[in-house]
Amino acid sequence: MFAQLDALAPDVQRAAALIAAALRNGGKVMFCGNGGSAADSQHLASELTGRFVDDRRPLAALALSTDSSALTCIANDYAFDQVFERQLRGLGRAGDVLVAISTSGRSPNVQRAASAARELGIGVVGLLGRDGGPIKGLSDVAIVVPSPTTARIQEAHIFIGHTLCALVEESLGL
Repeated sequence: MFAQLDALAPDVQRAAALIAAALRNGGKVMFCGNGGSAADSQHLASELTGRFVDDRRPLAALALSTDSSALTCIANDYAFDQVFERQLRGLGRAGDVLVAISTSGRSPNVQRAASAARELGIGVVGLLGRDGGPIKGLSDVAIVVPSPTTARIQEAHIFIGHTLCALVEESLGL
C-alpha cells in the first residue's frame, strides 16, 4: 500500500503549499478527526507548535479534539456532529486552514467542520481514506489513501502528515 503513496505526491505538495501560505500570512492550522484521527490531529499540531526536526519558531496550529470541556459541552448542548464545527466557527478566520482527517471521509462532525470552513473562507485539506467520501468534495486539496483498511490508512496518514510538516518547514525556510 505504501508503494501507492507516490501517486499522492502532487496533492501532498499542494496541501503543504496551502498550509505554508496560511502560516506565512499570519493564519493558523486547525486539525480535526475522531479516534485515531483525533490522535493524529494532536500529533501533527504538536509537530508544528513544538518542533518537527530542528529547533525553530513555533507555528500556529491546534487540534480541535483536545479540549474535553468544549467537546462535552457542545456534544451535550447541541450534538456530537457539531463539536468541531462550533469550535472552528469560534476560532477560525478566513485565510486559516483546516486539516480534516477521516479514514472513511464520512465522519459527520468532520464533514460539518469542512463545510463551515468553506463557508468562512478557511482552506480545507482532506486527509482521507477509501474513496474520500463526501469530505473529498469539500476539500481544496484531498489526499485520499486508497485502502479499505482503517489501520493501513492511519499508518499512511501519519507518514503523509510528517511529510506535510517537512514540506511546510522547507517552504517557510525554517
